[in-house]
Amino acid sequence: MQTLAQIPFFKDAGDLDFTRYDRRCNWKRYLEDEVIIDYEDDSSDVYFILSGEVRVLIRTASGKEVILAETKAGQYFGELAGIDGAKRTANVTALTRAELCIMPSSVFREVLFASRNCCDKVLRLLTARVRELDARLAEHSIFDLKHRLYSELLRLSAPRAGHASQRIVSPPPFHHVMAARIGCRREQITRELTTLSGEGLIEKSRGGIVLLKPQALQARINHAMQDED
Repeated sequence: MQTLAQIPFFKDAGDLDFTRYDRRCNWKRYLEDEVIIDYEDDSSDVYFILSGEVRVLIRTASGKEVILAETKAGQYFGELAGIDGAKRTANVTALTRAELCIMPSSVFREVLFASRNCCDKVLRLLTARVRELDARLAEHSIFDLKHRLYSELLRLSAPRAGHASQRIVSPPPFHHVMAARIGCRREQITRELTTLSGEGLIEKSRGGIVLLKPQALQARINHAMQDED
């Protein structure tokens, strides 16, 4: 039997009686490219990803779609509607085959009120997302295309094993995906990455985009911010 106890979010929720909530949740599999949530849906369920990966898109007032996040197994989404019941403001589509636990908003709110640990996790997640959105908003207001790209590369990267001063974006993102993340055209991403490669700041490998000198990219960002001041 499927149980919430197997979901990372509930790992330390010893104050919950899972049998009380398991039967009130649904467990569903999605195919690659299948829409899970669409814009302005009236649903208010919260989704916990057991396997697979999904992409979250938002739509601007002009109708342009921007990639907000790519969420993997162990994470969750839909918590905003689960809290306030408002219409969905994003589209969520399965990037791969995925299995999700679907929790009704009434159950989600009941869990948060019953478990201090779960409530704390949601508060921390929401705080982190507000900070990230604030940073993205500032970048779009202050930076030109290339500096937005530097910021996104650093944000997506992780330390590269065996190379203390380097970072890597892995797997390598498609250029049209990067363009959607920072609000530009695919051709512009291709041009800027080629420039960075020619400057010896990045290197393309089978495993991803290697940031050879991440500190140099950060220095450029800092300089751009000082120019704005």
